[in-house]
Amino acid sequence: MTEVVYPTAERLIEYNFLALEFIKVKKADQPKVLSHSKISEVIADCEKKEGDLYDKAVILLKGLVQKHPFASGNRRTAFIATKDFVISNKGKLGIKDEPAYAKVMQGVRENYYSDEELREWIRNGKIREFKR
Repeated sequence: MTEVVYPTAERLIEYNFLALEFIKVKKADQPKVLSHSKISEVIADCEKKEGDLYDKAVILLKGLVQKHPFASGNRRTAFIATKDFVISNKGKLGIKDEPAYAKVMQGVRENYYSDEELREWIRNGKIREFKR
């Protein structure tokens, strides 16, 4: 079995900077770390997660969104980090880069989706619509 390559805290901070630099949403967005310990927690949770690459990707995605370690761009950063994690580990990413998926990321933040639904989304790009 191939060893899984995990993101570093430095890499996640860099993704946050890049996400805010290239995907502008609000003028007040700023790349600032609110909690280094939460970033480390997310990485450790991902490493400890039993299962395959997609199970670990779910933990990475949810952790970055829900633990909110950055002042701005947590969902954008989580999407970029998850995409890179899957591709770097030679996995298949089924999610397309479409603005419509911003609603899904809102659902991730609000814990609307199960881990299994997110796993299916990451792997095959299929997920039910987010509704409040």
